[in-house]
Amino acid sequence: MDIKKYLDSTYLKTPAQSGLSEEETEKKVRQIIQEAIDNGFYLVMIRPGYVKIARKMIDKAGADVKVGTVIGFPEGTLNYKLKLAEAQKAINDGADELDYVVNYDAFKKGEKDYVKKEVFEGSLLALKNGKVAKWIIEVAALTPEQIAELTALIRDVVVQTIGLDKASKVFVKSSTGFYRTKDGKPNGATPESINIMLENADPLPVKAAGGVRTYEDAVKMIEMGVQRIGTSSAKAIAEGGEAQGEY
Repeated sequence: MDIKKYLDSTYLKTPAQSGLSEEETEKKVRQIIQEAIDNGFYLVMIRPGYVKIARKMIDKAGADVKVGTVIGFPEGTLNYKLKLAEAQKAINDGADELDYVVNYDAFKKGEKDYVKKEVFEGSLLALKNGKVAKWIIEVAALTPEQIAELTALIRDVVVQTIGLDKASKVFVKSSTGFYRTKDGKPNGATPESINIMLENADPLPVKAAGGVRTYEDAVKMIEMGVQRIGTSSAKAIAEGGEAQGEY
């Protein structure tokens, strides 16, 4: 299976998180973008501050690679109006896809109307600009029951208030890759969490992020029904190797 069309090649570490300088981080981001161009990955996923660089490099190369970025990342607690402003700037800078971190903390506290509002507003902003929205639910922070309920909440908001015809442009995504778990538990996608998402997202597509470490892992996720995979080791996985990073 040629899995490149499923891969979102990802680099989201800040200089502080990676131990690199600003210059070194930009160099790393440029390498990831060029790698996506050279290998024909579906998308390159980078922080908002690098969207302009990605857009320029991809357009100059005449490549068919999408530009994705993260919004409200990684905690998801940013007020939704600030998320919308961040998303609008990313759109203006040339982003094709917006991966919002849903306020899963608010959801866990029972503030479901707030979560519905941000899902509606964030999805609508992306769609009216011809972009794709993805909602990261952070499966490692949720129980299986909460994964099912939050996935279904996002599905219902999109289908009932935006429309079934737009459902294919709004994903439910598993993880940021930055959530800290205890006792060595996975912080990304697992077959169990993805299965729950798939059962409750339809007709919205699902993206598995983090936890996909080998070509075989990727194929398994695709065969389960996942339409996109986020990984910081896209080249290694596509070539049949194993992921080197944590995501």
